Order: sequence, then structure tokens, then C-alpha cells
Amino acid sequence: MSTGTALSSNRPAVALAALLGGMGVLHFVAPKPFDSIVPKALPGKPRTWTYLSGVAELGCAVAVAAPKTRRLGALASAGLFLAVFPANIKMAADYRDKPLAQRLAVYARLPLQLPLVAWALRVRRSAM
Repeated sequence: MSTGTALSSNRPAVALAALLGGMGVLHFVAPKPFDSIVPKALPGKPRTWTYLSGVAELGCAVAVAAPKTRRLGALASAGLFLAVFPANIKMAADYRDKPLAQRLAVYARLPLQLPLVAWALRVRRSAM
């Protein structure tokens, strides 16, 4: 396989790792928005869940970035995208009285979880 082919075949994995890594870092540098969408049914403090999900995203990012762990990391990423879906639902419910533009932005996130899961599963299938 040529270098150009190898790079282009890794682009989806690199992009997924970058997305996960960026979001993971945000959980630590700007945790308040994440705290606000932690479902109240979860035990403990929202900040704990914010940090735990940030660690999970960073762990998935590292696993997806490394070719040897990419398959497992991509599968874990798909699971993580599904696991955080209740937070997106909570956020949509919390925004039901906000201005229309804000509601639309938040509501648009809900169906975006499916392409994220599909992306992670495609990265898993294409990993060696």
C-alpha cells in the first residue's frame, strides 16, 4: 500500500480520534455545560460524571489513534456515543422553553448520534 493510500484510509480514524480528543479535553477545560446535561437519575455529583465521560472520550481517542487498538477503540467509541445519548435528550428537554434558534441547534444534535455511531463502526471495520 502506498503512503498516500495509507494516509487516506486512516483519515476517518484520525478524524474520529481528533473529535473524541477535543471533546474529552473540553470536559476538563469547560465542564459547566457538560455538568448541566448530566441526567439527575445518575448518582453522585454531575462534575464527577463530566470528568468520567471526559476520561472515556480521551481513552477512546487514544485507542482509535493507535492502529493496534483501533478496532477496540472504535467499538468503545460507538458504545460511548450511545451511552451519552440520554444527556443529549436531557439537554433537548431542558431547552424546550429557549428561543427557537437555540432549540433547533440542540434538537439537531439528537439524530447526529446515529452517524457518529456508524462512523465509529466503519472505523472498526476498516481497522486491521
